[in-house]
Amino acid sequence: MKNPRNAYGEALIELGEKYENIVVLDADLSKSTKTIMFARKFPDRFFEMGIAEANMMTTAAGLSSCRKIPFVSTFAVFATGRVYDQIRMDIAYSNANVKIFATHGGISVGKDGVSHQMIEDLALMRVLPNMTVLAPSDATQTKKIVHLMAEKKGPMYARVGRADAPLIYQKSEVENIEIGKGLTVRDGDDISFVCCGTMVEPALEARDALKKDGISARVVDMHTLKPLDEKLIKKCASETNAIITAEEHSIIGGLGAAVSETLTDNSIFTKLKRMGIKDMFCESGSPPDLLEKYELNKDYMVKFAKKILKD
Repeated sequence: MKNPRNAYGEALIELGEKYENIVVLDADLSKSTKTIMFARKFPDRFFEMGIAEANMMTTAAGLSSCRKIPFVSTFAVFATGRVYDQIRMDIAYSNANVKIFATHGGISVGKDGVSHQMIEDLALMRVLPNMTVLAPSDATQTKKIVHLMAEKKGPMYARVGRADAPLIYQKSEVENIEIGKGLTVRDGDDISFVCCGTMVEPALEARDALKKDGISARVVDMHTLKPLDEKLIKKCASETNAIITAEEHSIIGGLGAAVSETLTDNSIFTKLKRMGIKDMFCESGSPPDLLEKYELNKDYMVKFAKKILKD
């Protein structure tokens, strides 16, 4: 188990040692986002912006115009919803080389409730021209993706959850990953789970459970939602009998929508089930209880897989 937020902090230090033009901005949450690790190592390149997220985004855009590579961090609900106009005009429209890394995405922030349960951020960022959208699934992959964000130019948004998470990958398994290229974590012939972020690990658990019933499930880690790996989606559609997408996000505008659009645009007719938050706000509660209530765990993945293959 390791928290992806810690991997983010470690990656920032590694980048800071490698590139003198890496700078980091935070909005009064550096202990939670783990940018405090960079602040302690490189205090002259860390900017505490206070509870002024809109100003932080505009400042980051300005820094990028001076050949800096700014990483901007806060909770997902503040990193997108509170500052959408600044991201749209100062970062996306300007094609600024700003990297927005948000933590506490999804409903598993738990008892903080609807004010902190960001389930719209991937949709908001995905619709913006020039914006790359990422949702890594474990700490190992998170660290690699942060490095890729620094190396590739252009506006980028990445989000991770709050909690510790099982390690899915060894370091060697993520060395060759690319932005825009999904990973087939486990292969299978009957059904494809196409997941992002926190939903990859329960998909692997569901695969093991389905195997006992003679169902072969493929698990795809779609860590990049935009640009989406359409080739891999088409491959899943042609080689398996159904696709289930899973995301800790609204089913409107997120990964499930992106997969559905790809299938429709290419006139590919296959069974598709989108797992995610329906058109609603969620309750406050413990993360396991919330994931159970909103049908986002291993048991529901197994249930939906059996149902879609039977129908």
